[in-house]
Amino acid sequence: MGTALEQARDCLPTGDVPVGALVVDAGGEVLGVGRNEREAANDPTAHAEVLALRAAAARHGQWRLSGCTLVVTLEPCVMCAGATVLSRVDRLVFGAWDERFGAAGSLRDVVRDPRLNHVVEVAGGVRADECRALLDAFFAERRG
Repeated sequence: MGTALEQARDCLPTGDVPVGALVVDAGGEVLGVGRNEREAANDPTAHAEVLALRAAAARHGQWRLSGCTLVVTLEPCVMCAGATVLSRVDRLVFGAWDERFGAAGSLRDVVRDPRLNHVVEVAGGVRADECRALLDAFFAERRG
């Protein structure tokens, strides 16, 4: 989660919501990292999770990321939860819960929906206070 938090902090100069992510393989090797780049890239799909999954698949040499873990500072939205399922990662570890947009147990639970062809193991709330504090500071500054 430390690497994901570093990625999240790197969002601040571009005005992107500070969310960072990484994908690690079964041996703990980092295959890909990502941070929100919607503002920087003018791309509505440039969420940290999507960018980390893309980088991991490119490095891994295939889109199936079986045996891998996605680590992200904020509970994934519906789009990112769907990408998580479709990439076949085994585990999702995230920091702060997102009651407004979360799709890994808060508002929805896309990643554990048994009707889908893949179900992801979830561990939420990891270093949640640090992850939430970064987001709260970002939004307080934007509003202030």
